[in-house]
Amino acid sequence: MEAIPKSFEEWKNCIEEKCGIPLTLEFAEKRFSIYTNDHLPETQRFVKLYGAGHLSNIKEWLSIVIQEKRYQK
Repeated sequence: MEAIPKSFEEWKNCIEEKCGIPLTLEFAEKRFSIYTNDHLPETQRFVKLYGAGHLSNIKEWLSIVIQEKRYQK
């Protein structure tokens, strides 16, 4: 796996296994709300570090988690 995940499965493994962060609905919704606001310093910093393309991937992957978790309820 590369330093920047290229697929949902790579990203999910990185977050849950390597970082030890459970992908809960609350986590995904919070991160999604931050990353969809281009005016927030955190979002701007993310784009500066990882690029707009990766931000787009992250938002898509967070959306997948949100949909899966909401459907499970």
